[in-house]
Amino acid sequence: MRANTSRLKLPTCRVALGLAFILIQMNALAAGPWKPLVEDGIHDPESSAIGILQEPAEALSVLPSDTAGNRVDWARALREGYINPRTNIMPGTEIKLLDTEILMKNTGDMPIVKFPHLTHTEWLDCNNCHEAIFRSKIGATPVSMLEILRGRYCGQCHGAVSFPLTECNRCHSVPWPL
Repeated sequence: MRANTSRLKLPTCRVALGLAFILIQMNALAAGPWKPLVEDGIHDPESSAIGILQEPAEALSVLPSDTAGNRVDWARALREGYINPRTNIMPGTEIKLLDTEILMKNTGDMPIVKFPHLTHTEWLDCNNCHEAIFRSKIGATPVSMLEILRGRYCGQCHGAVSFPLTECNRCHSVPWPL
């Protein structure tokens, strides 16, 4: 049996947060995979450049699919050679791949979080996260879902340029031992 001092005492907040995640995901699914640029609310449909830009459906439909976010499994696209992004913009930068996993157990009743360094270091240099966002020493950074939802820690990328925070099971993936 594990001692759990981090348990949230307000189940109504947890339920409300869960419902909010579900509504966000349902809204994203209802919108369809990719809107045309003239309808996405980002690009100016009156711009002369709109005709020379590649439509998202054309660009992204050939990549490995995902069920969330922009519907592309970017980690798989990288691993399987669909894409070959630049590793850096500074000549001579040494890329360090780190194939370790960190288990974060301060998760209340949720499954344990497994943080895969390799998936992240295939895209990012260690300095992108350490020491400004995360301390290198395990347990030294007080990560919480509330702060992640506020755009701190993991939330600086997830929900913005990486899979959305509605995909709980991607991080909370390790069941507690019985």
